[in-house]
Amino acid sequence: MPVFVWQAQTRQGDVRKGEMEAQSVDAVNAALRRQGLSPTRVKAKPREIKINIPGFGDKVRDRDIVIFTRQFATMIDAGLPLVQCLEILGTQSDNKTLGKTLDTIRSDVEGGASYAEALGKHPKIFDDLYVNMVAAGETGGILDTILARLSTYMEKAIALKKKVKSAMVYPATTLAVAVAVIAILMIFVIPKFADMFTGAGGELPYMTRIVIGISNFAASYKMGIVVLVLIAAGFLLKRYYRTTRGRRRIDGILLRLPVFGPLIRKVAVAKFTRTLGTMISSGVPLLDALEICAKTAGNKVVEDAVFVTRQSISEGKTIAEPLEETGVFPPMVVQMISVGEATGALDNMLSKIADFYDEEVDTAVAALTSLMEPMMMVFLGGAIGFVVIAMYLPIFKMAALGG
Repeated sequence: MPVFVWQAQTRQGDVRKGEMEAQSVDAVNAALRRQGLSPTRVKAKPREIKINIPGFGDKVRDRDIVIFTRQFATMIDAGLPLVQCLEILGTQSDNKTLGKTLDTIRSDVEGGASYAEALGKHPKIFDDLYVNMVAAGETGGILDTILARLSTYMEKAIALKKKVKSAMVYPATTLAVAVAVIAILMIFVIPKFADMFTGAGGELPYMTRIVIGISNFAASYKMGIVVLVLIAAGFLLKRYYRTTRGRRRIDGILLRLPVFGPLIRKVAVAKFTRTLGTMISSGVPLLDALEICAKTAGNKVVEDAVFVTRQSISEGKTIAEPLEETGVFPPMVVQMISVGEATGALDNMLSKIADFYDEEVDTAVAALTSLMEPMMMVFLGGAIGFVVIAMYLPIFKMAALGG
């Protein structure tokens, strides 16, 4: 169906612009008049020439969804009709993919679908958590409150994700620099010294022989084989992780790591309690909320524990009892949830737990960064220092013999 670009005026004289799919210009004019607008210009939209390069599309980011949700909540709270809000936000969206998606959602809503049903047709942009909370807001007549709560939740989830990434960036960058520097030394610099030492004759020190041996190996075809083996191993590990058994085993190992394990557990607890607390306070049924929390846990061990808890609750048990039996969640979390259930303030208690563990993640990331910095510096300095000393030992030996 062709797309038309239109411009129209409201009864108050305000100018509106947008795009619409229709059979003809007359169909666009008729649709605009039904919305109480007076068309001033309607023309066919020129066709766009698109070159799709994998990984470089106009991807909808979490930040785009947060901004849209916050603006939508404000407009709904101000009393604007839902369809008009979608039209305005779709037109002014900087992200073309999100703009087109909102235009499709608006058409579905105009066709009689609920807002939640229209969102559910785009699972890659709006996940189950988002759709279920919107459905609860529509049912309870508090969509603006739910949207504001949802945007706050997403902002905190993005902040949590950034904290975890910041903990990984420094060691990964330092390690990459160390490997690159050592590789350059081994492949390009050490062979020059080796030729010089060979011409001088005599037995080389043990350290020097080790470094030259590593250099010869790095410059040979055998190093290429090692690299190919590592790439193949990484590919097979990724394939294995995609299986249910592989995810369960690898995620279990990650939780038991000495330094990163506690951080991963704290992130999982913060995410679970924040998600569950937000959904319960928004009116989402507990069993539905737990199912969504399990699917968005990000760790298979935590996911299994939440599903076990959900099954136990469906059989009449409380939340705290099966959570404790799984052994995944810390005792303090289980006890606070138990108190929240007993006092009827579970959503508030979950929010307090999430705030506490957000601070714990901050502390853990700071501690991890302060621990990794000296360790990486010692590794980098030690590796390069070993190579330099190994190359200078024969020079000192030759100078001593010459003297």
